[in-house]
Amino acid sequence: MPRGAAEVADVFRRYGDAYRQQHGASLSTAQRRVMTAIERCRTAALGGHVEQCDACGHQRISYNSCRNRHCPKCQSLARAEWLEDRRSELLTMPYFHVVFTVPQEIAAIAHCNKGPVYNILFHAAAETLQTIAADPKHLGAELGFFAVLHTWGQTLLHHPHLHCVVAGGGLSADGSRWITCRPNFFLSVRVLARLFRRLFLAGLGKAFDAKKLTFCGRLEALGDRRVFLRHLAPARKADWSVYAKPPFAGPEQVLAYVARYTHRVAISNNRLLDIDEGKARFHWKDYRNGNRQKTMTLAADEFIRRFLLHVLPEGFQRIRYYGFLANRHREQKLARCRQLLAMPQPEPPDHPAKDYRDQYQELTGASLTQCPACQRGRMVIIEVLQPAKPCRPIYDTS
Repeated sequence: MPRGAAEVADVFRRYGDAYRQQHGASLSTAQRRVMTAIERCRTAALGGHVEQCDACGHQRISYNSCRNRHCPKCQSLARAEWLEDRRSELLTMPYFHVVFTVPQEIAAIAHCNKGPVYNILFHAAAETLQTIAADPKHLGAELGFFAVLHTWGQTLLHHPHLHCVVAGGGLSADGSRWITCRPNFFLSVRVLARLFRRLFLAGLGKAFDAKKLTFCGRLEALGDRRVFLRHLAPARKADWSVYAKPPFAGPEQVLAYVARYTHRVAISNNRLLDIDEGKARFHWKDYRNGNRQKTMTLAADEFIRRFLLHVLPEGFQRIRYYGFLANRHREQKLARCRQLLAMPQPEPPDHPAKDYRDQYQELTGASLTQCPACQRGRMVIIEVLQPAKPCRPIYDTS
């Protein structure tokens, strides 16, 4: 198979049924739906349409996408729309990228408790940033930031961490002043890490006491409180990882950077090299060895298992907003920020109904309507293809 021809969907189509037969009892409803969605994405099973060039008559069939947020082929338009919405919210100042990571003892618990533990991760990281920033000894201001959950590393293993993009300053408590961070310095990562550890472990303990956690497999013994506390003992003493990267050069660099993080899935199709003899081969970057690019080969069964580790509970919000970017007061507080920073207020958005193809071109610059044959004509829909079988929607747009 030539490089670039393999897709994650091909792995599921070839080996998904065997995986279901062997591991069906351990699959969640969300995981089953993701498998089905990816297998059917852009195939006749979901229907589509026939397009014809209005200049040269060239025809092609375009099948519908599954629109599942875990599908590697269904995120480009969602990402472009999200970036367009964020563009008007950027302020003229440096932005910082802060990453919160949980230790392995916690990641193991998260494997069986994705919803509760990931929520604790969001709450602990957000409260850490807001508490330290509000302290006059550090900044004395209300921050504005968004956080994006990632649960994978380059080799698809479970690695929960949170990417936060934070404005380099904030509103004073009474909203009368804008307070700026020191040049090239956000907040002390040592102070952030200690408070993050304390808040996270406190939240995890409360979840245990409220019986919101379940333990399976080799962690089943953690249902006993003494064993649970003993399991967490190393994490209570360890230095937790909070990393603040240097500030971005400007708002446009922020957008270019976060585009790589907001709507990513565990592995993109362009990293997959080939599928052969029950194995999948893909590129990965070894950050511990000078960011060297390496190749990994996994049995298809293991590749599917690792991919499904990162399926989120249905309805779980993996991008969240805090401080003056919180949804409830965002418009009002952003207007105040712009006023204090002497920035012009943005024009009211104009969102007339558009064909999704025109919208995609406007946001990304790539055309879905240009004829691939003559490069001059426009592809026009001449026939609608119905789904192969009537079925309930399988996409997840949460």
